[in-house]
Amino acid sequence: MSPSLELQGVIVARLKSNAAVTALIAGRVYDAVPDKKTFPYVTLGEGDETGDDADCIDSFEVTFDIDVWSRGVGFPEAKQIADAVRSALKSPELTLQTNALAEFQHRQTRIFRDPDGQTSHAVLTYQAFIEQP
Repeated sequence: MSPSLELQGVIVARLKSNAAVTALIAGRVYDAVPDKKTFPYVTLGEGDETGDDADCIDSFEVTFDIDVWSRGVGFPEAKQIADAVRSALKSPELTLQTNALAEFQHRQTRIFRDPDGQTSHAVLTYQAFIEQP
């Protein structure tokens, strides 16, 4: 199984089952956003998977973004959701069934206003090192 695909599935499951995240976004975690958007919500953003092989070990560095979208006034709602997402993915540690998650780190969170002038947007960037059997 693709390391990044397996990690994505575990992340989506964690976010949809986390009480703090669900209280803020009602389980609205998307890979593809439906036509009729209900704010706030979270999407799995862009990422990349880079080979990082060593002797007898197939491993990958996976970098990806998780996006938070809010129409709440100002940045408070987006910041609150971003913090809940970060906390949900921090503890307990994520576990993969097929591949081995060697390291998983939150690298940064950026928060800004989208060009539409109405939407607050937070981007959480993560980095993972995954070994493939």
